[in-house]
Amino acid sequence: MGPIRSHLTHLECSLCELRHESDRWQTLCSECGAVLLARYDLEAARKTLKRESMQGRPSSLWRYAEVLPGSEAPVSLGEGWTPMHRAERLGDRVGLQQLWIKDESVNPTASFKARGMTTAVTMARLQGAQRLALPSAGNAGGAAAAYGALAGMQVDLFLPRWTPQPFLLEAKVHGAAVHLLDGDIADCGAVVREQTAEKGWFDLSTLKEPYRLEGKKTMGYELAEHFCGELPDVVIYPTGGGTGLIGMWKAFDELAQLGWLHSSARPRMVVVQASGCAPIVNAFEAGERRARRVENPQTYASGLRVPAAVGDHLILGAVRESGGIALTVTDLEMAQAQAEIGSLEGIYAAPEGGATLAACRQLTESGWIKAEDRVVLFNTGSGLKYPDPPEEETT
Repeated sequence: MGPIRSHLTHLECSLCELRHESDRWQTLCSECGAVLLARYDLEAARKTLKRESMQGRPSSLWRYAEVLPGSEAPVSLGEGWTPMHRAERLGDRVGLQQLWIKDESVNPTASFKARGMTTAVTMARLQGAQRLALPSAGNAGGAAAAYGALAGMQVDLFLPRWTPQPFLLEAKVHGAAVHLLDGDIADCGAVVREQTAEKGWFDLSTLKEPYRLEGKKTMGYELAEHFCGELPDVVIYPTGGGTGLIGMWKAFDELAQLGWLHSSARPRMVVVQASGCAPIVNAFEAGERRARRVENPQTYASGLRVPAAVGDHLILGAVRESGGIALTVTDLEMAQAQAEIGSLEGIYAAPEGGATLAACRQLTESGWIKAEDRVVLFNTGSGLKYPDPPEEETT
């Protein structure tokens, strides 16, 4: 099938709702500095984007072209449309009748970050970018390097010195300029912000531009397709910057307007963070709308070693609106859960994926998750990129 036109109309501030045009590069809201969200003509989109007529569309996230930016000419490696694995043996172990794993490790760059980078780099190219820059804890940098290479753009990555070697090798193989800095990903982000104007970069930092979110929201569309117009009862998501969770929550609203869903019920959204870096959990438990930065964050799950999230209010809003919860697990619990997923289901999950199983066990044992609930764990990447799992508790 030929290219399908995007029905992107504009960008909208997530706080003050100020409208911004989408025909030029935008970062945060010019009025209040909040995250911008892409908006579409969903009435027009629903004429062709029908759940019952998706057969024959690409087996990638670009099957949802009407509600993605730049879909007429995507920079794509075939990302998305990842497997939904029925985890029967693992479900028996933890006492759940319907446990599923959404396995994002099979994306082109071995993580869900490929979803965001295909849409972000597509729009950057359309809007004239020559050079991209972003801070990363690992997977986002590798994905940006790959998609930047495909689009013929130079990519500058700013990573903490502790970033595992496989992430550095991946970025360098794709031709990125890798800058290692002291501190954490937030410190790396500060350097990108300071130098962007001088260097003429397009800043692809998480939620500092609106289009990475659009690629990641397709995980929500795929849930609706996999479950034939239903959504699971519980979604457990490892949360660093939280773009995947925010994107899925946005997708559920779009899906309802497109007429894809059989009911108005939404999944209970579960945030899981590392005990050594849990800004969202801290804010959730304190009843706060915004999260405070965690000093000296500690965890071997680099995707969870995010001391402050730009979209904290959006994450917390989705969790509370859904009747969800936020909780922590230790590094050792993550590592043990990785081994359990591997030995029972044949998936070598990233530690972030292991975190979702550890959280699921806590919530099942407490009764918050019932035996009959349909539960989806998100494995966001491959364990192969983490060569040094912990042997004892991280404090």
